[in-house]
Amino acid sequence: MYEWIQWLHLAAGIVWLGGMTLLLWAVRPAAIALLPPEQRLPLLHRVLSRFFVLVWIAIAVLLASGGWMFTTADMKLAPRGWHAMAGLGTLMCVIFAHLYFAPFRRLSRAVHVKDWPAAGKALKQIHPLVLINFALGWAAVLAVQVWR
Repeated sequence: MYEWIQWLHLAAGIVWLGGMTLLLWAVRPAAIALLPPEQRLPLLHRVLSRFFVLVWIAIAVLLASGGWMFTTADMKLAPRGWHAMAGLGTLMCVIFAHLYFAPFRRLSRAVHVKDWPAAGKALKQIHPLVLINFALGWAAVLAVQVWR
């Protein structure tokens, strides 16, 4: 049972980190290079809308599976990397919730009314938050691998 829960945890992390990788290093730069704002902004909004559904699911799986794995271990004996991953993961969830409920909502409203300057501003607020979560996610992976 433990291996299946661990696999779910890993899969959810891969979905979240992999999606951020694709968005940051492939989709966003290509959209900026090829499309004018009135095409780029609705596209990126649609991509983020679909991806964020997956992130919410990943967060639920990560929290449930991580919590379950913690209950199977003595907290005093749990590896330091587990504690680091839990802290970094919690911070990532808080950052994502802010990203989703503040700048992403502004992006959604702006795209809906075709206010491209406001949509561009909201997207510029999302980008650094995704970069921070990207770095925190890899730091969590490193921590759990290094601090056994």
